[in-house]
Amino acid sequence: MNPDPTQTLAALAARHGERYRWRVLMTVMIGSIASVMSSTIVNVAVPDLMQHFAIGQERAQWVAAGFMTAMTLSMLPTPWLLARWGYRHTYMGAVLLLMAGGIVGGLAQHYPLVLAMRAAEGLAAGVLQVIPSIIILRAFGAGERGRAMGIFGFGVVLAPAVGPSVGGLLVEHFGWRSIFFFVVPFALWALVLARRYLPVSAPGGAAPGGRGEALDWPGLALASVAVVGLLNGLVHLHDASPRTAALLLTAGVLALALFVWHLSRAAAPLLDLRLFRSRPFAMGGVVAFIYGMGLFGSTYLVPVFMQSALHFPPSQAGAALMPAGLVLALVIPLGGRLADRIAPFALVVAGLALLALSFALMATVDPGTALWLLMLWAVVGRIGLGFVLPSLTLGAMPGLHTEAVPQAASAISFLRQLGGAIGVGLVGIFLEWRLRVRGTGSVAAFADTFWLVAALSLVATLAALRMRPPRIAGPA
Repeated sequence: MNPDPTQTLAALAARHGERYRWRVLMTVMIGSIASVMSSTIVNVAVPDLMQHFAIGQERAQWVAAGFMTAMTLSMLPTPWLLARWGYRHTYMGAVLLLMAGGIVGGLAQHYPLVLAMRAAEGLAAGVLQVIPSIIILRAFGAGERGRAMGIFGFGVVLAPAVGPSVGGLLVEHFGWRSIFFFVVPFALWALVLARRYLPVSAPGGAAPGGRGEALDWPGLALASVAVVGLLNGLVHLHDASPRTAALLLTAGVLALALFVWHLSRAAAPLLDLRLFRSRPFAMGGVVAFIYGMGLFGSTYLVPVFMQSALHFPPSQAGAALMPAGLVLALVIPLGGRLADRIAPFALVVAGLALLALSFALMATVDPGTALWLLMLWAVVGRIGLGFVLPSLTLGAMPGLHTEAVPQAASAISFLRQLGGAIGVGLVGIFLEWRLRVRGTGSVAAFADTFWLVAALSLVATLAALRMRPPRIAGPA
């Protein structure tokens, strides 16, 4: 399948001039922001969904859990989709799926259809989250990638910061269906920009479908069983009987082992294990997984701590965390610019150290702690996060061949997302155990959990130190 010569990367770059690559970045940012908004905005509508469909919390939580599971799984086949269909068709297909999920979900009369549409939105979101990293690593030179990552990170971080507030207003004035429709204008905007700026070619300028490789369906099936089994098993650890959790976790671990075995033998695997022969990439994968556990686990822990242990009302808890979110949005572009001047692994180490320090300081907070001090500890962590986000993918890439970039970028995103989903479950389980030991609402129980998250961040820091590219003797 030969691409239209007027729609290739070279032709579009010649037509739109020197700033073309930044327009491409803006295009993929819009789709990513729409997918992030879709993932966060729905949480404020859970009580209304429970009332409308007469369901309990255990079923309502799948509005978020189904989205996250589907999003995690769709990251792995994204490189195959790009090779098969090219940038434009893959991106536009994902945006159309996201928009269809919003429209049909908003019109749904039955809860299973709502869940199905949330899963569809999650599948689209996984693809839309991976493509920008691949675009940046392909379209930008070594001296601009950090800046581009920083700008992209600014938009993606700003979306969840404003999403819950916008969602609350929509639900209050227009009902829960309005939050599904909210994604439609962003999707339409993304489609118009994609039709104008994205090339029809695959990564590297090849014609879509040129390799002729079939999708690794056995690998995708095993990965699906592993992810669903592990995530559901963690949820069921809260049950009175451990039987269901044990069965699911066992199935998840076995599927994961078979997945790795399959990858080592498949001719065209979903994930090429040879990538992990590169020490920076292998350590970057470890960092992404552990960092995801700590980051996503803490995003669940901090609001619960402020409301359950410190007795903040929800509005005050949100307001107290707002400065940290604004600081993060400002620091990410700075972190991106620094990544063009400083070794990315060094920024990852510094950022993770600040994140660990923030969690350790949070463990010292009690009802007598001044509010400004609590806000400051949260800001310290967000400064660290602003250094890590633009640098992690860049720091994992040295030594990899350019053809490996799409798979490598999707693998880092997959590991970070999987670590985050597992981290939320583990933090919830650990906190529940400490509350039973220390007492309901105990500040000490939350302190124990903050120390756990701080320890995870320190372990990730040790792995980040190993991301330093090996020295190469002789001329380059």
